[in-house]
Amino acid sequence: MYSAIARNKRNTWFILGGFIVALGLIGLAAGWLAGSNWWITAFVLIFAAGYATVQYFVADKEALALAGAVPVTQAEAPRFHRLVENLCITTGTPMPKLYVVEDAAPNAFATGRTPDEAAITVTTGLFELMTDRELEGVLGHELGHIRNYDIRVSLIVFGLVVAVGLLADIAMRVAFFGRRGGNGQAQIFFVLFGVVAAIVAPILAGAVQSAISRQREYLADATSAMTTRDPDGLASALQKLGEHGQPLQKANTSMAHLWIADPLRPGMLTRMFSTHPSIPDRIARLQKIGGEF
Repeated sequence: MYSAIARNKRNTWFILGGFIVALGLIGLAAGWLAGSNWWITAFVLIFAAGYATVQYFVADKEALALAGAVPVTQAEAPRFHRLVENLCITTGTPMPKLYVVEDAAPNAFATGRTPDEAAITVTTGLFELMTDRELEGVLGHELGHIRNYDIRVSLIVFGLVVAVGLLADIAMRVAFFGRRGGNGQAQIFFVLFGVVAAIVAPILAGAVQSAISRQREYLADATSAMTTRDPDGLASALQKLGEHGQPLQKANTSMAHLWIADPLRPGMLTRMFSTHPSIPDRIARLQKIGGEF
């Protein structure tokens, strides 16, 4: 388990490093196409690094706001509080803040920079669908993300994905409005660059997002199984998520990797860059873990 956590952390930073290098190459290309205006390259790198840093400190609140999550107290959600508190006592993890989203789609996610500043959010649809045993497995999964520090890396990815979207938008605006009256050939190249950047950047961000998230979902499943000593409970919950899952009312692609089940509407690109491994694969791994107890 610990070697898997260390390996996933190393792989994550390698992927993020490659992602930043790719942004640097995009900046170099933009500077060259703009007539060796290397300030554009510097802007791309500084903007990406600065925005990701800001997002690191505010992304948890932004994610909660995007999801429409509202905080709940022990009196307002006693079942939710009791199950999370028992898991925290078992693992020695600080009690996270609890949030609920009014949505019939069953789902949940965890966010925060550290276990001391973490939050777990569930939808009302999850409460209605799951038994206590199944809900404990789901909450153990989210607590696994917190204990494994997946929430920290997820926030960094969230910030980078949002930054890439803004950079692509800026590239398009500069391409179409920023080169009027300039050299005709250079203007054509710049327009083409803006279009390509707007298309490639989100795809690149999605690829990084999915590559990081899939292995972390497997690890959080395993962590939940080890915590609850009941992998069949989480397997049953995942089975229900597969059968009754539906898109969230406030689904957002930039935070799709945070949820325990894919919150987006199915489509070709969604399947290609899915942030989650398939539910049958996750269930099969949990059943294997159960056979080893």
